[in-house]
Amino acid sequence: MKIDLTGRKAVVTGSTAGIGRAIAEGLALAGAAVVINGRTEERVASALRELRAKFPDAEFVGVTADLATPEGSAVLVAQVPDADILVNNVGTAHLNNFFDQSDDEWLDLFQLNVMSGVRAARHYVPKMVARGRGRVVFISSESGLNIPKEMIDYGVTKTAMLGVSRGLAELVAGTGVTVNAVLPGPTNSEILSNWMQGTAREQGITQDQAEQQFLETQRPTTLIKRFATTEEVANMVVYVCSDQASATTGAALRVDGGVVRSIA
Repeated sequence: MKIDLTGRKAVVTGSTAGIGRAIAEGLALAGAAVVINGRTEERVASALRELRAKFPDAEFVGVTADLATPEGSAVLVAQVPDADILVNNVGTAHLNNFFDQSDDEWLDLFQLNVMSGVRAARHYVPKMVARGRGRVVFISSESGLNIPKEMIDYGVTKTAMLGVSRGLAELVAGTGVTVNAVLPGPTNSEILSNWMQGTAREQGITQDQAEQQFLETQRPTTLIKRFATTEEVANMVVYVCSDQASATTGAALRVDGGVVRSIA
């Protein structure tokens, strides 16, 4: 299978590092022009330098915008008014105690993890429908199905993304636009890797040992018995953004290493 996205423009939110960065790289390798996004000029500029050095024949544009706010979302769509592919990846997670969290902390996370994608889809999808072609991907998580007790708010936002993704797919049925969600499991992303590095330092163990400890205690149902790579997640996203995936829509596609114990 050869995926060719030449002539397509892709917007990947939260893409200066981690899963978003791997997705941006995968789409560029397939020929797409890629818009990367981050919250600070420094992060965006650094990512652009690295991407352009690594892929000199690819086209990259950077947009600095905090998509947790309506104002930041407006900056993105003003600078990039149209796209063929939208990957709603931006998001974060924080270990916390449910009983100590404030309303504002819940709402702040919802704004970033959910409303950023709602706003982007609200802008880009009607134009895709008018063209009769488009791809939208929401990066959810296996935590949207297995709500983690140590970050219930995160799990709830990822469940919400599944609802938005499926509902939007129903809304644009028959238009040539597909909408899917991708659900990574434990992945060597920037956030989780930083957590594992911190755990390793605190306990005087290696990062690999910290990861294995996390899997054994927090995700014992994993079938691959390791963290996924960001590239493995990106491979699924690149596929669902392709012409070859034209019959895949309204789906929740797991790249979770088998963590979710389900046959459907």
